[in-house]
Amino acid sequence: MNHNTPLSPRPLCHLTTSQRRVMSAAQLREHGVSGATTTAHCGPGGPWQQLLPGVFLLHPGPPTSEERLHGVLLYAGRPPAKEARSVPAQPGPGEQHAAYADAMITGLAALALHRFSSAPPLLSLDRIDVLVPRTRRLRSTGCARLVRSHTLPTPQQVTGLPVAPVPRALADAVAQLAEAGAVRRLLTEAVRGGHCEPAAVVRELNNARLLTRPHVVDAVDSLLAEGRAIAEDRLYALIREHGLPEPLWNVDLRLPGGPHLGGVDAYWPEHAVAVELDTRAPRQGEDGFGSSLSDRSRELGEWSEYARKREHLERLGITVVHITPKKLRDGAEQQATVVRTALMAAADRDPAAYVVVLPR
Repeated sequence: MNHNTPLSPRPLCHLTTSQRRVMSAAQLREHGVSGATTTAHCGPGGPWQQLLPGVFLLHPGPPTSEERLHGVLLYAGRPPAKEARSVPAQPGPGEQHAAYADAMITGLAALALHRFSSAPPLLSLDRIDVLVPRTRRLRSTGCARLVRSHTLPTPQQVTGLPVAPVPRALADAVAQLAEAGAVRRLLTEAVRGGHCEPAAVVRELNNARLLTRPHVVDAVDSLLAEGRAIAEDRLYALIREHGLPEPLWNVDLRLPGGPHLGGVDAYWPEHAVAVELDTRAPRQGEDGFGSSLSDRSRELGEWSEYARKREHLERLGITVVHITPKKLRDGAEQQATVVRTALMAAADRDPAAYVVVLPR
């Protein structure tokens, strides 16, 4: 019998090529292959080999990247319930991953699958990180490194495999990296490449307790600066592409001879309308950021200062439109409508107080 030979009583024709070449002991038994036969096939000079405990490569050569990924998922995945193991005559699209339940690729391997150019190629990775529930009674071995979590994110399907979302994959990758440049490149590409927003990355890094590492903190500072620049570019595009009047960009507002009122990202003096981008890291109670007392104090202080500035401007008759980077990315047209509505409503409002506008 070779790796292309159908195994009775269940044929292999419904399986993908990689599945016919990587199978678990349980799957082999379901196809009529006993443990003794599997052991014999994996002996010296045999046609098969053991890739991981309970996972077998049904050919003698080295595994491909895809075979290693499937093998790691088979090793770490929770076996399906017995009543769910029967295979219909025409298997559904989700059947092939029944054995991968509660497991997903994460870390650098996941980033490579998400097409990060700064992630190493899959073949160069000695170990593939796989995310599993904390209660899974397994250990890291061979090419499989288990990453345990109290709660699992919803996986994304990438090339037909369950893969952790980019923010979680980034946090799991950064946890294994000590080189500051590598961390910075990954975080920068996540935002610059449009994979996710900085706030989502910071949230996952904080949940993983990685924000105490100096090289991670430095990379996060660069990440937030990168996110700010991208958000500003999107705001410029929103104004111009949706035919809104050109505002004064990045200005400070002051009362004549009085106190500084704060900076805004865009301001229309004739309409007394301001736009402010909220590019702060998530605050405690919103996104899980700020788990320590000092973090909570700092985040609450930033939010209080932001709220005071907005309330002061609105008391002076200035409408402040608050926009987050995520809203700019996912709903630019809706945000343009919000700004346009604020500009049109200016004629129906009482005149705003006179303020001095200065370059920021």
